[in-house]
Amino acid sequence: MSSPPGGLGLACVVFLVAAFTSGVLVGRVRAFAVKRSIFDIPNSRSSHARPTPRGGGAAIAVVLLAGTILLAAFGLLNHRVAVAIVGGGFSVAVVGWRDDRRGVPAALRAVVHLAGAIWAVVWLGGFPIARFGTTQITFGKFGYVLAVVGIVWSINLFNFMDGIDGIAGVEALSVGAVLAGMLASVNAEGLSMVALLPAGAAAGFLIWNWPPAKIFMGDVGSGLLGFVFAGLTVASENARAAPALIVPMLLGVFVFDATITLIRRATRAERVYVAHRAHAYQRAVQSGMSHAVVSTGVLAVNIVLAVLAWTVLQSPQFMLMSVLTELLILSTIYCWIEWRRPMKASPIEIVEATSSGEWQ
Repeated sequence: MSSPPGGLGLACVVFLVAAFTSGVLVGRVRAFAVKRSIFDIPNSRSSHARPTPRGGGAAIAVVLLAGTILLAAFGLLNHRVAVAIVGGGFSVAVVGWRDDRRGVPAALRAVVHLAGAIWAVVWLGGFPIARFGTTQITFGKFGYVLAVVGIVWSINLFNFMDGIDGIAGVEALSVGAVLAGMLASVNAEGLSMVALLPAGAAAGFLIWNWPPAKIFMGDVGSGLLGFVFAGLTVASENARAAPALIVPMLLGVFVFDATITLIRRATRAERVYVAHRAHAYQRAVQSGMSHAVVSTGVLAVNIVLAVLAWTVLQSPQFMLMSVLTELLILSTIYCWIEWRRPMKASPIEIVEATSSGEWQ
């Protein structure tokens, strides 16, 4: 699924055009949101204190989807990859935008996410084989199921983690840029260009979202970013470019925090589908750290994770050691935040659960 090499110059153009376009469009979306009163109103589970326009991720969606179409039109991207990303990504973005504006039932949102994931996996040709270090594992037809579940989880992963100013934009910018470089190094130029789109779009968005945020990303952007990174994971493995585990390693901060928090809340019989402020990054803010400090900290950790991921790409035999090192780093940071601000159910959630008989 790789494409003819485009070179560093073309990569810079793709990034800069994506960043500029995103920055301009976010301003337009913000004006629209203010005019239509599309605000995120603070509540007991919020990490912000004043009403803020939301839906800025619509600009990211336009850049990602239109950019992917253009890459395919100019012969820089395999058409099946483009159809997978645009078709599935459009459905995820639309339901996200609808949810940002008026709200969407959780069941409908889940169905759309599932449909988008299935669409993408079918067009990408499934997920038959994955490389883990020097070992190759064959999934066969089960790979379809595994890939669909992974994409749906990634969509929601970004939604879960987009809870403070700057964090989702920083994640998309840093992971997209590093992934683009890694894919280019193994001659997967087309996929590399796609990875530059979320990086550039996030850079333009951060102009408006850096603390204090003037607009929030919303589900329209966060869900699509999760979808695109997961789609790139499958496409890269199928193209024998970067191994599938590379992207989860780069997204380690998001994957670790969201997964551990979900497991802990589930084991405590909390309603995992209810919005909360129990993620480690949210508790870091509650402990007294600013949004800017936490988001910058995520960037710093991502640089370390990028080194580990590059090590795996260049020397697959060190995959296990690199993964264990990453888990140790993330576990240490998580425990440090837990020490500063232990995870507790919010008083409102306790009252709601008790009154409904769930914790009696």
